[in-house]
Amino acid sequence: MGDADDLWYDAARHRIYISGGEGAISAITQRDPDHYEEAARVPTAPGARTSFFSPELNRLYLAVPHRGSQRAESRVYETAP
Repeated sequence: MGDADDLWYDAARHRIYISGGEGAISAITQRDPDHYEEAARVPTAPGARTSFFSPELNRLYLAVPHRGSQRAESRVYETAP
């Protein structure tokens, strides 16, 4: 994950979402209290590490910074069942 900034727990899906500055969001599934596995790694943008998870809306919001030709933007990701 590299440069992780935010970590969110999705109690409804037993998942952890981690946004990292290396340019990805990792979704970690909790199999039981002692076992976790990476379920998905979604590419984002370098430096995009600040996020907010809304369990009520089933969405993860990610701030992408301006870097070189990369424009600053907000991205929204819907969590899958």
